[in-house]
Amino acid sequence: MPGNMLSKGEVFVIDTDAASREQLSNALQQGAYDVICFADGASLLSEARERMPACVLLEMPPDRSALEVLKRLREENCMAPVLVTSANGSIAMAVDAIKSGATDFIEKPFRTHDIVGRIDAAIDEVAQPGSSRQRWLPGCEPLTEREGDVLEHLAAGLTNKEIARRIHLSARTVEGYRASILKKAGAKNVTDLLRRIFGKGSPAQA
Repeated sequence: MPGNMLSKGEVFVIDTDAASREQLSNALQQGAYDVICFADGASLLSEARERMPACVLLEMPPDRSALEVLKRLREENCMAPVLVTSANGSIAMAVDAIKSGATDFIEKPFRTHDIVGRIDAAIDEVAQPGSSRQRWLPGCEPLTEREGDVLEHLAAGLTNKEIARRIHLSARTVEGYRASILKKAGAKNVTDLLRRIFGKGSPAQA
């Protein structure tokens, strides 16, 4: 970390690619974070029980074992934002990651400075007052804060890429949130979703 720069906190990282780990570590340290890399989920979970990281960066292997790590973190009340990375990302995987508690889903290859920006944004989001509040659609399962944000932008007619830029997420993550909102609302597509919402009044507010 550059001299005289206060640490923004620790970022826990699991990434099987040594070059990727080194690049991430260097970029995060330049961004004033302390970085701790782990070989597996068990060691990360053990450390997370001892102290709360500022953020967790979790690689999703083909066997999807990272989902179990993610669920365990949430079950054990580790509320740090978790960003999931994958070299084989799909909408289904993004949806599963978000359902399990991920804040963002980022496909590889990625630019390390983009990751630092995403981590900054995720930590800032958690720090906002009322970040745990939920939003409701009539007769539906409550939407999370992020789902509510995505819904508002969908209602404004923005595309996934435009929404991603606005709220500092990947387009794949936005696709995952959109799929989750549609499922909760029982809607076939965004047009159907908006018809249901506005047919019953304005979207529910926090």
